[in-house]
Amino acid sequence: MSALDQWLREGWLRPIDHALGASLARLRPDTPEPVALAAALASRALAFGHSVLPLARVPELLAEIAADRPPPPQPGIGEWCAALRESPYVGADGAAGTVLVLEGERVALRRYRDYEVRLANALRALSGTIAVRDPAGLRADLAVLFPETTADELDRQALAAAVAQRSRVMLLTGGPGTGKTATIARVLVLAAMTARRDGRALRVALAAPTGKAAARLSESLRESHAKLLDEGRIGADLHAALPTSARTLHRLLGGRPASVHFRCDREHPLAADLVVVDEASMVDLPLMCKLVEAVPPDARLILIGDRDQLPSVETGDVLAALCDAAGDGSTVPRAIAEDISQTLGATIEATDANAVLTRVELTRSYRQSAALDIAALSAAVRAADGAHALECLRSNACRGVRWRHGRNAALAAFVLEATLPHYRAIAAAPDVASALAMLRGQRVLTAVRDGEAGSRVLNARIALALQPSGQRPDAFFHGRPLMIRENSYRHGLYNGDVGLVWRDEADGALRVWFDTDEGPRAWLPAALPAHESAFALTVHKSQGSEFDDVLLVLPERSVCVSSRELVYTGITRARRSLTLWANEEVLAEAIARRAQRWSGLAERLRG
Repeated sequence: MSALDQWLREGWLRPIDHALGASLARLRPDTPEPVALAAALASRALAFGHSVLPLARVPELLAEIAADRPPPPQPGIGEWCAALRESPYVGADGAAGTVLVLEGERVALRRYRDYEVRLANALRALSGTIAVRDPAGLRADLAVLFPETTADELDRQALAAAVAQRSRVMLLTGGPGTGKTATIARVLVLAAMTARRDGRALRVALAAPTGKAAARLSESLRESHAKLLDEGRIGADLHAALPTSARTLHRLLGGRPASVHFRCDREHPLAADLVVVDEASMVDLPLMCKLVEAVPPDARLILIGDRDQLPSVETGDVLAALCDAAGDGSTVPRAIAEDISQTLGATIEATDANAVLTRVELTRSYRQSAALDIAALSAAVRAADGAHALECLRSNACRGVRWRHGRNAALAAFVLEATLPHYRAIAAAPDVASALAMLRGQRVLTAVRDGEAGSRVLNARIALALQPSGQRPDAFFHGRPLMIRENSYRHGLYNGDVGLVWRDEADGALRVWFDTDEGPRAWLPAALPAHESAFALTVHKSQGSEFDDVLLVLPERSVCVSSRELVYTGITRARRSLTLWANEEVLAEAIARRAQRWSGLAERLRG
C-alpha cells in the first residue's frame, strides 16, 4: 500500500486530497511519492485556510487534523524539495500547466499562489498618493467634522479621514466601538464636499461580505449622517447626496450563476471613484483578489476591519496579511506625513517604509455601554492572557457578563431556559417587520457545528421545544429563524442572510421574510436555496452581526477550532449582555491558541 493510500485510510487526507495526489501518479507513473504527498497535503491545507504549506510545518498541519494521534512517517524536507524541484508538475514561477509551485521550502497549489501574486500586484498598481487640490478647504472641512483635534491630542479618527484623502489604498482597523464606521461616515462627507467643489458626481461603492454586514453598515452610516445633520455640521442638501446603501461583495461585483467569475473585473472595472469594504477580515483570498482587480486604477480603496477577529471561513487570512505588510497603524508614510501634519495642525509620526498600503489603527473605545463592559476581558483575550481573562470572569469584574460552566449534558436545558422566552416573544410580535427587528436581540453562538455543544444540535433542540408537536426539527413553522447557506443569484439571497418564517394573516400561508434595502420581502419556503435554522449560529457565521444578548458556548472538551480569535469574535458580538458557557481548561486553551493561517501575501507586498 502506498503512503498516499495509507494516509487516506488513516484519515490524514480527505478523498479529494487523495484524488489529486493519485491523479498525478496515474498520469505520470514515475511521479515520486513525495510529490504526490505534497500535492495532497497542499490540498488538505486549504481546508484549514492555508494558502501555502511550509514543508517544515507539516507536523503542525497533521496535529490540526488529529492532535491525539502520532503523525505518520514523512519525507525529510531535503528529500521533499529535491523531488519537487525535479517534477514536471512543479514550477517555481507558477508557469501554466504546472499544478504546484515551490518557493523556497513552501509548496502551494498554483491556483492559490496565483491569487496571492495577482492580489499583491493589483494592490501595488492601485497604490499611491493623491494630491489635494484645495488644502485650505480640506482643513476647514476637517475642523468642522472633527472639532476635537488639537495640537496636543491627535484624534485618530481625524487622522484616518485625512489619510483617506491622500492615500489610494488604506486599511482602517480597530476593535469594536473604536469608531470605524463613524470615521467612514465622515470620509464620505469629505468625498461629497470635494466632489461638489469639483463640480462632479460622487461615485461611491459600499460593500461588505455578507447581507447582515452590509445591512449593518448601511444602518450605521445613516445614523452617523443623521447625527451630523442634527449637530449642524452638514446641510440638508449635502446629507441627501450622501451614499448609505451597502451591498454584498457578490452583488457589487455582479456574481454569475455557476461561475467563479464576476461581471466586474480588471477589464470591466467598477463604476466608482471610492470603494469602501467593511468587515474585511471575512473576505477570503480569491474574493479579495477579484475585488481589488475590479477597482478602477484612479479610484481609492478603503478596507475596514478588526485584524483580531476570526479570519474568513475560506482560504486565507487576508486582512491580517495586509496589516502585517502595512505596519501597526501608528505611523503614516513620510510622503504624506508632512502634508497631513499641516492639515490637522498636529505632529504626525512618519515612517520611511515603502508601504503599498497605509494603515490607521483606531485604539480608543467610544462605545461604553451602561449595561455591558467587556473591555478588560476582550483585551486579555487579544493579548492571549488566559489567566487575566479567567480572573476577570471569576471576580465578576466585567459588567453585564455572566460565566457558567458545566457538562454538555446540562447545556441543552440551560440554553432552552435562556432562549425560549425570546423566541416566543418574536412569534407573538404584531407584524413581521417588528419580528425581524426583535430577531437581532438575542443569539446563541457556538464554536462548532456538530456535537452536543454545536449549532446543529442546539438548533434542533430549540426548534423541538417551539414547534407544534409531531413536526420534524427542520419543518417550517411560524417564528422559526433561517439562515441561507449558499449564494443564489436567481433569488437574490446570499450565504449568511437571516430570515424569519411568518404566517400570513390573510391566507394562513407560511412565507419566509428577509430584510432588504426596500424593506421586508417574502419568499416561498419551497423556493429557498439551501438553509438551516438560525436559533444558534457558529461564531464564524455571526461575523458582521451584533446582538443585544449573546450566549457564547464552548464544548466541554478542547477542539482545534477554538482559538483566541473565535473567543474574541464571539464576546464582541454582544451589545447589552454576554453569557459565556465554558469550563476553565477549555477557555484557557482556546485563548492560548491562535487561528494562524500560512500565507505568502505579506511577504509579497513587502518585497
